[in-house]
Order: sequence, then structure tokens, then C-alpha cells
Amino acid sequence: MDDFADTALATTARMRGLFPATPLQRNDFLSARYDADIWLKREDLSPVRSYKIRGAFNAMRKVRAENPDQDLFVCASAGNHAQGVAFVCRHFDVKGVIFMPVTTPQQKIGKTRTFGGDNIEIRLVGDYFDDTLASAQAFCAEAGGHFLSPFDDEHVIEGQSSVAVEILADLDAPPDLVIMPVGGGGLSSGMTRYFRLMSPGTALVYVEPAGGASLTAALAAGEPVTLPKVDSFVDGAAVARIGQRTFSVLSGVPPEDVLTAPEDRICITILEMLNVEGIVLEPAGALSINVLDDLAERIRGRRVVCVTSGGNFDFERLPEVKERAQRFSGVKKYFILRLPQRPGALRDFLEMLGPDDDISRFEYLKKSARNFGSVLIGIETSSAANFTTLLAKLDAADFVYQDITSNQTLAEFLI
Repeated sequence: MDDFADTALATTARMRGLFPATPLQRNDFLSARYDADIWLKREDLSPVRSYKIRGAFNAMRKVRAENPDQDLFVCASAGNHAQGVAFVCRHFDVKGVIFMPVTTPQQKIGKTRTFGGDNIEIRLVGDYFDDTLASAQAFCAEAGGHFLSPFDDEHVIEGQSSVAVEILADLDAPPDLVIMPVGGGGLSSGMTRYFRLMSPGTALVYVEPAGGASLTAALAAGEPVTLPKVDSFVDGAAVARIGQRTFSVLSGVPPEDVLTAPEDRICITILEMLNVEGIVLEPAGALSINVLDDLAERIRGRRVVCVTSGGNFDFERLPEVKERAQRFSGVKKYFILRLPQRPGALRDFLEMLGPDDDISRFEYLKKSARNFGSVLIGIETSSAANFTTLLAKLDAADFVYQDITSNQTLAEFLI
């Protein structure tokens, strides 16, 4: 057996002193939909509701084994990595200083503090993560601490490989295909190394958020590159630059096996898993399930494992998630409508609405015009096809309107 496989097995065994293996559950709902045998590796059910505890545990354990006097660990994170580090600091009874951006939601700060207790100190520094990271690294060097990288660290990669170890241990036969999310590459590179060694017949598919496709960019360039812009909605996987160590493992991945998931489409998966299955997933945790539609022909009749990497979802985001899901699926639209300033004009418009069309937003934008008034109107309906009927009626009646649903600039200011 390869040294990495031996290390992964030993690392996984040691984790049992910290937490039990996360469940690998067959999902009947998804299996029936795709005519496949679909299983979910529930990393959202770890003690910190993400897989990040694995890499943090292994890295801290190995550092302390090499240097027993090292009792200060530092990290920079606004989310799951911070919570994993905090939990493991308390487990090993060492001091942790966790740097988080000033803009970090109180919910995440509170959870990190709960996991770490008196063993951690949280420092809020910088409006942007780059500033937070620089401050954390400067403090770490000055204080003689050990900096815990969220993904680009060999010990972290070894720790994340334990997800693959548990998957193969729980099944009576290797899966045909495994779908995993990619951010900085810690989880995906660790799992890839183990599967290549222990189950080379298992196909691997990688999923990135469309607004943070750092692996896709690196494969195209042949080396890690920094994305000029990142959409932070999928905060658990939206990374501007994949790690150097992780890319050395993933550099041979065929580009066609790396899929991207639109942020708004991910919202549909979050809502569906919550409403149908009662499973709470954060955006990054929904990535692997979200691309099942794209793989429908490939997975029919096959055994598939989707890694649900995290469930740290702030329910204050639920209205935004619902809004984005409705817009993507075409059942909610926003218009600027020029409404004639005459008695009965509004009634004429309302009579064009179908029985399933509801007005969710109505606001006059300009009330001083003598002949026409501009109205911001939001409409929800049961089927995207209903808008075809409505717009045909508006055109026939010579109403002037503009669909601003996909206009990011106008939507930001008006919606």
C-alpha cells in the first residue's frame, strides 16, 4: 500500500477519538429522480457542520507531535475553517488566535467562540479577507505561533482524505462516481489521492461555483492563477486562487470533469433539500447535488456519492436564497412599467394577470410625470411559461416595459 494511503487510514483512525465517522446515507428522493443509486456523504453532520475539522485536527496533531511545546495556533477565516480550528484547539487544550474580517456575521463569530471556549481569542481585523490574512500572518510570525492554512498544507490534505477513507469503508463495493466540491482544493486533492490509490475505477467529478472557478482557471493556464473577481455567495468554496500543493494533485484532472454551478441555481438545490428532505446545506454544501442534472445521462443506473461538505447556513439568508432561486427558475421577474396617468390604467394592467400571477412588489418610481408614471413591479407565478402569456398581452395592449430581472446594476439599486 502507498505511504499516503497508509497515512490516510491511520489519520482516520485517530479521528475516532474526536468524533465518529459522518454518515453515508442513501437518498431515495434523488435516486428515484435520476434513476441511480445516490448516496450523500454528510459532512454537514460533523461536530462543526463541515469537513474542516478533519484537516485542522490532523495538522495540529502533527505539529504538536513534532514540537510538543507549540501551544499557539493562528488562522484567518470567516467561516468553517475558523470553527474547525476552534474546536480542535479546545480538544488539544492549546491557545488559538482566530482572525476574522470585521464584516463577519455575528452568527459565525458566536459559533466559533462556542466551539473554542476559553482556548481561543477572536480578533476582528480588516474589511476584506486579504487584510485579515495579512494581519494574522504578521501576528503569527511575531508571536511564534503556527499558522494553520485552510487548504494548502500537506497535513490538512491528509486530514481531508479521511472523507474518502470513510466512503470506501461504508460501502460493500466502490462507488462508480464521486462528486465533490472544490474551493482551495484541500478536500478534493486529499480525496483524489486516496481514490486514485485505493479505487482507481471510481470516476471523480469536481464542482466549483461559477463565480469562483479557480481550478478551471488553473487547468486552462497550467498553473494556479488569481481570479480577477470572485462572487462570494458560495463562501465555503469561492476562492480566488487554488493552492499550489493542492493543484499539484489536481493538475492532471480532465477539464471536462470539472463542472461549474451558477450561484442562483445552487439556491434551488438549497431550498429543495431543505423543503423536501429536511437537510440544511450551505451553498458550498449543495454544490455536488446541484450538478446531478448536468450528469443525468452519465449517472443513470450507477452508484454515485455526493459529498455535502457543509451545513453552516445562516437562516437570515433564506429570503435571498428564495429570491435568487425564483429568478433563476423563471417564476419571478421584475419590470419597470410605463403606466399611463389616466383613470383605469392600473386596472387594465391587473386584468392581464393570470390566475397564478401574484404581485410581490409595486412601487412608483416617478410620481411627477403628467402623462406616464414609471412603476417597479415584481411578479411571482407558478410556471415560467405564464410570463410568455403575460408579455404577449402587454405587447398587444402597447404597454411599454423593461424586464430588469437580470440587470445587475438596476437590480442592485431598485430591488
